[in-house]
Amino acid sequence: MDQTSEETERAVEAHTEEELFFGRIEVQQRRLYAIALSYLRSEADALEAVQEASCRAWIKRKKLQHPDRLSSWLIRIVINCCMDELRRRKRSFPAAEFEERQAEEMQSNDKVDLERAFGKMKPKYRHAVMLKYYQDMTTIEIAAVLRRPEGTIKTWVREGLKQLRKELGGGAEHE
Repeated sequence: MDQTSEETERAVEAHTEEELFFGRIEVQQRRLYAIALSYLRSEADALEAVQEASCRAWIKRKKLQHPDRLSSWLIRIVINCCMDELRRRKRSFPAAEFEERQAEEMQSNDKVDLERAFGKMKPKYRHAVMLKYYQDMTTIEIAAVLRRPEGTIKTWVREGLKQLRKELGGGAEHE
């Protein structure tokens, strides 16, 4: 085989690998988008986070040791992209967005109160509660995504709910 046909063969294999990889991501796309949206609360930012996660996953695909865990791995990457975006937002806070936030804070409806309460939660609790109640994931699935023991996830969900009750004025009577 000459050098040109080897290069052509490698290019075809690379293209096929890329198609297969992104095909597997496409199957997960709705779930990844829903997770990103629950963190970022903006459709455009959620789409961007999924896109960024797809690119990061492609770049790091060789590090995925267990292909059967692709779904958990992708969710973890999406969460990391969302957390990066939330950190970036904290650093740069445009004046228009500040005024909009002030107007939102003056509203007192359940959704705003819930969002505010989620914002005050420790990230580990927020991740566990959002994945459990917003994405209907099981404790076992959450444990795989967050790479923690199942018992730890149960504790984080319980503590997260306790923090939410406290912030929303529910107190301990619901336990």
